[in-house]
Amino acid sequence: MNGEKDPLHGVKLAEILEFLVDYYGWEELGNRIRINCFNSNPSIKSSLKFLRKTPWAREQVEALYVSKAKYK
Repeated sequence: MNGEKDPLHGVKLAEILEFLVDYYGWEELGNRIRINCFNSNPSIKSSLKFLRKTPWAREQVEALYVSKAKYK
């Protein structure tokens, strides 16, 4: 996929997560993506660690980011 067409090109996972936490807050983010790291004592650090090891969860986070960040 061409870098100009890929909305995730050049965007770090930490930036994606910070955007979503700012946009939704932890509680709503945990409602939208049902993973424990968003619902039980959430932090950027613990969430990044989990998302880097869990492809299906990372895909959900990236998809939510793409749906909201296109008008950023």
